[in-house]
Amino acid sequence: MSENKIIDGKIVSAEIRKKVKELGGELIKNTGKTPGLAVVLVGDNPASRVYVKNKIEKTKEVGFNSIEHKLDEKVTEKELIKIVDKLNEDLNVQGILVQLPLPNHINSDKILDRIKPEKDVDGFHAQNVGKLWSGLTSLVPCTPLGCSILVKKISKDLSGKNAVIIGRSNIVGKPMAALLLEMNATVTICHSRTRDIETVCKDADILVAAVGIPEMVKSSWIKDGAVIIDVGINRIEREEKKILVGDVDYNECLDKCSKITPVPGGVGPMTIACLLLNTLLASYPQFGEQTPDLSSILE
Repeated sequence: MSENKIIDGKIVSAEIRKKVKELGGELIKNTGKTPGLAVVLVGDNPASRVYVKNKIEKTKEVGFNSIEHKLDEKVTEKELIKIVDKLNEDLNVQGILVQLPLPNHINSDKILDRIKPEKDVDGFHAQNVGKLWSGLTSLVPCTPLGCSILVKKISKDLSGKNAVIIGRSNIVGKPMAALLLEMNATVTICHSRTRDIETVCKDADILVAAVGIPEMVKSSWIKDGAVIIDVGINRIEREEKKILVGDVDYNECLDKCSKITPVPGGVGPMTIACLLLNTLLASYPQFGEQTPDLSSILE
């Protein structure tokens, strides 16, 4: 049955949020302090606005404080840095998230690296990136972390498995490769310069599509029984209706794969759940508490 093939991110993310709420409640009770997540939104990008709204709602649902900074699109880089610096020193803020993309006149790398690594709940700071690739404990980018949790629901050890990632972004592709290597997979990253990408993908036991091209991956790209993690969220028009589709042609690949994440309802909910998990993880050391074993959440 095709229903058995679907990896339901809504169910798994709800489990994570429930556990975060429980552990967060214990932390608040033990310390008298409540984790705070600050979200900085620059401009009026409709997609970013929806993401931020959802993040704020879910933050409050788990009992954390939500601090929101909505800034005009014309805000200067200097002004934005000043806000980040203030949040870095704010003892009521344990996690800082600057919503991307930023306007062209602002250097995103400069802003992201301005966030203190211990408050970098997006996991984009160079220090956290370096720790991830070195196999050290760090805050991991939320979307790849969510993807890895979904993969672990199927198999905790990927020894002998080939994993192929389409997309080499710092946000998904590269950190996803590090996480899959940690799970003992043999990892290949494909991108726009990869030759014969279809043949490379056809060798994948686990295929992660994160390229931002609607329904790029067809059934001819995948082998029978492959596990597909579709990170893409693309808004397209079909039959005069606007719909969301992934980077994988879901209907075409459903019969051929063994497991697949739908769009929407797959990776998307996991990203916000992992943001809350990262906020919790960032809070323990800032509150002077020892971080508990969270393997039950991450597996």
